[in-house]
Amino acid sequence: MPPSTTTFVATTTILLLLTTTTSTATQRPFNKIYAFGDSYTDTGNTASNSGPNAFTYVSNPPYGTTFFHHPTNRYSDGRLVIDFVAESLSLPYLPPYHNPKADTSYGVNYAVAGSTAIPYSFFVKNNLTLDIQRQSLQTQLAWFNKDLEGQKCKSAKLTPKECKAVFDNALIWVGEIGANDYAYTVGSNVESKTIQQLSIRSVNGFLEALLDKGAKYMVVEGLPTTGCLTLSMSLASESDRDDMGCVGSLNKQSYDHNTILQTKIRDLRQKYPETVIIYADYWNAYRSVIKNAPKLGFKELYNVCCGSSGAPYNFDVLATCGSQSASSCSNPSQYINWDGVHLTEAMYKVVADSFLKGGFTHPPLGSLFSSKQYSG
Repeated sequence: MPPSTTTFVATTTILLLLTTTTSTATQRPFNKIYAFGDSYTDTGNTASNSGPNAFTYVSNPPYGTTFFHHPTNRYSDGRLVIDFVAESLSLPYLPPYHNPKADTSYGVNYAVAGSTAIPYSFFVKNNLTLDIQRQSLQTQLAWFNKDLEGQKCKSAKLTPKECKAVFDNALIWVGEIGANDYAYTVGSNVESKTIQQLSIRSVNGFLEALLDKGAKYMVVEGLPTTGCLTLSMSLASESDRDDMGCVGSLNKQSYDHNTILQTKIRDLRQKYPETVIIYADYWNAYRSVIKNAPKLGFKELYNVCCGSSGAPYNFDVLATCGSQSASSCSNPSQYINWDGVHLTEAMYKVVADSFLKGGFTHPPLGSLFSSKQYSG
């Protein structure tokens, strides 16, 4: 079959699946999602007093104002990529792991704002513990393993029946992770190459641990264009800019990271041929938005919607969104950046559509859904 025909079939399949609503779990491609990552995926595992130190007002308005109309401890004015993924599968929004009263029938979100790929002990060893989130990807895995124990799933080899029951109809969504690792070591003696090696090794080990448990369907996000975030642009020299108008050195750092990550994912596909592992290209999805901003309705590519008016890019790290001295714009849908590091609901929606309906997943996300459809 010619490549163009294959692409058409995959695209048609995903569109049909994602636009078909249903009231029964058996008609959905998946009946639950398990999500991991950092603040780009966290739906409430942190609050103002437990999240990243520079963004300590996530429990205050105007966070959540666009969709939920109140703060939900999401680092945005509304929904995140994972929320749009849940919607596309006709599933409820994922409850955070730290909500003990939540209905977890349709999955759990283990992502933690400020989380790192590298274990916290590494930062302790290098005297980099100031303002650093203690919860890492390994913490999230430990939480997940605890929940699996409650379902009597130890591993695909030891308890195949129990683990099959957990994973057969479950989508594993691994949000971008690793950006904080680089950010926490800025200005230190730790080289970015060291962070690259350790963080990718950690992510790879995490993915392999999930696969050994019996995970069958997985989406793994790469890093976004971190040089396009307002915080990055406010700190970097104006001479350090790329063709997107963003911090070139940081965007290259993320791009190189993603290149190696994709190699590791290809290796995992060969080692676990019965699984479907999709790479979600956040970097190029973000770049596409920058390049096509007017068509998508974005007028502000770098200024924040919620921050300190008058400061460069409307951003001041001492007067961040939600604080008494901050203010927010009246039209967040025209902004890419929400608070300086996190994105607006409008931007997350475009990125989600790029993954779900566009060409920014490899292989096409339609292959995951069609594989699930024909296998189950």
